Amino acid sequence: MSSDQTVFVVDDDEGVREGLSLLLSTVGQTCELYASAHDFLHKYENGKGGCLVLDIRMPRMTGLDLQEKLIEMGSRLPVIFITGHGDIPMAVEAMRRGAVDFIRKPFREYDLLDRINEALAVSDEARRRTLDRQALDEKLSSLSNREWEVFERVANGDMNKVIAADLGISERTVEVHRGQVMRKLDVTTLAQLVRVKIESELGAEVDSRQPQNLTR
Repeated sequence: MSSDQTVFVVDDDEGVREGLSLLLSTVGQTCELYASAHDFLHKYENGKGGCLVLDIRMPRMTGLDLQEKLIEMGSRLPVIFITGHGDIPMAVEAMRRGAVDFIRKPFREYDLLDRINEALAVSDEARRRTLDRQALDEKLSSLSNREWEVFERVANGDMNKVIAADLGISERTVEVHRGQVMRKLDVTTLAQLVRVKIESELGAEVDSRQPQNLTR
């Protein structure tokens, strides 16, 4: 289990909440308990690491409703649904919306712990990718307009003399800008530079597909 992440438990059954709290405490896992989806939304800080163990049937706001709200918020918190036998079609719908797993009641404690561990690993990986992306964005934002032009042309495989002719600058100036780009992006080879270009393009595509965070 991960002590720097939180398992959020949302279930209107007090007995279930207390049982899961005791179970998670035995493995040293931090958890927060909520009796309703509204209580959870009121206190949850979007972007906080961990996973959500969520009852699918609750009054006022169901687990599916909460999942939809989190999607609208742009949350990447992995969700594990707790379902009854008759809730399987709903659980399948939840998986289509991005839930990482569902577990049927009654469940064995260590089956749930296994799924929670898997969800926390998913959360860790998502946080790592986010941090890597932020670091890359900071490096790219440090480039001047001219350095960005040179970066894109070099990464696309253009020769220095071709870049110089197209931009109306000397080949020596292109070399200087190229050196500055390599330094700012912390790369030493052309292959690494190309990889940065690919990652920046992939990141832009992912960002364009992310739902808008309505809490911002």
